[in-house]
Amino acid sequence: MRVYLDNAATSFPKPNEVYSSVLNYMTNIGSNPGRGGYTNAIEGNKIVLNCRESLMNLFNFNKPENVIFTSNITHSLNLLLKSSIKDGWHIITSSMEHNAVIRPLTSLQKQKNIEVDILPCSPLGIIDINLFKKSIKSNTKLVVMSNASNIIGAIQPLEEIGKICKDNNIFFIIDSAQTAGLIEMDFNKLNCNALAFTGHKGLMAPQGIGGFIIDDTFNEQCSSFIEGGTGSISDSIIQPNFLPDKFESGTLNAPAICGLLEGVKYINKLGIDYISEKETSLTNRAINGLLNISGITVYAHDDSVPRCPVISFNSNKIDNSELGYLLDSKYGIMCRTGLHCAPLAHKTIGTFPQGTIRVSFNIFNENNDIDYFLDSLNKIVS
Repeated sequence: MRVYLDNAATSFPKPNEVYSSVLNYMTNIGSNPGRGGYTNAIEGNKIVLNCRESLMNLFNFNKPENVIFTSNITHSLNLLLKSSIKDGWHIITSSMEHNAVIRPLTSLQKQKNIEVDILPCSPLGIIDINLFKKSIKSNTKLVVMSNASNIIGAIQPLEEIGKICKDNNIFFIIDSAQTAGLIEMDFNKLNCNALAFTGHKGLMAPQGIGGFIIDDTFNEQCSSFIEGGTGSISDSIIQPNFLPDKFESGTLNAPAICGLLEGVKYINKLGIDYISEKETSLTNRAINGLLNISGITVYAHDDSVPRCPVISFNSNKIDNSELGYLLDSKYGIMCRTGLHCAPLAHKTIGTFPQGTIRVSFNIFNENNDIDYFLDSLNKIVS
């Protein structure tokens, strides 16, 4: 038996429609969107536009041209941060961020005259709103924060943070890696200026496709990050300044965009509420079972904190890397061990430097997967 419990890294399996759409594009369309006037190229253009519109609707935005495609959310966050931040800016983020946020900010501190405040979160992974308010300065220009932790699943109060940002004329970027496709995300209610997403997690798409939605106000702050062919105004040696071409140089990953479109369609067919309810049920079942296994510590499982389907735990009897190996080699259970590319988050919850074992679920997991995992874990640690 093989049980996949590493959906926080990438969702698996994908809906069958995703697989078939990618294969169909590769075998029957094959063209570069925006690079030709013949039938197949036009068909590729339609698929790309349909995907932009589907993502626009999913996140309650209103301009498909402001939906930008990249290779993944790390690419998106780097592009947004490095094309916007100016000398003299003060930037705020949290101690629960992934290295996709922390490393670019650290690099930019060496290149520019900027200040970066990494606000400490509670052991439950939640930012203190009062501390956040007190941290705002006259030169605070940007806040960048994840919607939910990739280690413990804790969901930040982003609507409240976004409202504070809006009231203080501060740009707000959201990292939605762990929540897009799993919970409702409304661009307007979140009061954000840019929402970065990746396809291969909750949006059920293949690896290699991501992007961001950007509003016009923040777009004016951003310069082109990668420049080259766009299939538009090819007579000019200057990068186009209109969207999406401003940020989309080179050939798009059209097969993966096709898969992303089908992933969003599948999410819409099931409904976000159904997905959220099922994955919450699986998560609660797993947490309750883990708490009943001797010697297991589950981190940040307080019922008062909303969460996505991500759980971290350790055993006091066996190292987490060895435990992860035994779960896979003896019982076919695939999970993640270590620091999960978020060392500051592990310091926040008290699991640095050893990290944790992480299990994470998606819509294709069932109760019997959870029960098999718990039974297998119990056999190993006892």
